[in-house]
Amino acid sequence: MRYAETDTAARMLQKDFIENGVKKILVSSPHCYHTFKNEYPEFKVKFEVVHTSQYLFELIKEGRLQISEEYAKKVTYHDPCYLGRHNGIYDEPRGVLKKIPGLELNEMAESGKDSLCCGGGGGRVWMETSESERFSNLRLEQAMGVGAEVLVTSCPYCITNFEDSMVVLNYEDVIPVKDITEILQEVI
Repeated sequence: MRYAETDTAARMLQKDFIENGVKKILVSSPHCYHTFKNEYPEFKVKFEVVHTSQYLFELIKEGRLQISEEYAKKVTYHDPCYLGRHNGIYDEPRGVLKKIPGLELNEMAESGKDSLCCGGGGGRVWMETSESERFSNLRLEQAMGVGAEVLVTSCPYCITNFEDSMVVLNYEDVIPVKDITEILQEVI
């Protein structure tokens, strides 16, 4: 899409939001989070934008979402670029995981503000990269290196990249990749 088409589409969506009284936007994609929070103000409109990991953390903290089961597994959390590095959201996803009984959170060396990209946010998803240079392959290796039984993230693009790497590396039965919402679904 050219800029003019993107601009027109954004303005139409903005108009629909305003006409329907939208004040808050809840998104599961860090890329959408970034766009609505940081780019839509260019159109002279500002909505409260919340990522699902932030919303779930608030619900748990306020006691409105009850966790009733244990999740007795070692997990590691991968910070999506557009949630972490671009928007500084590191604590809420980890806060959700830390509230789950039995879950052991093991951090990879490159985590938080120093997290390694999965390759989806930087446009590498659109180019062929040799297996040894795929960030998602390297990230799966790092997850296994900290003893993780599950790799958790909060981005659909990261999940797609990791699932592709699981096939390439023959790890389909070794380490599952889950969205943070999938883990919560199992324990509520």
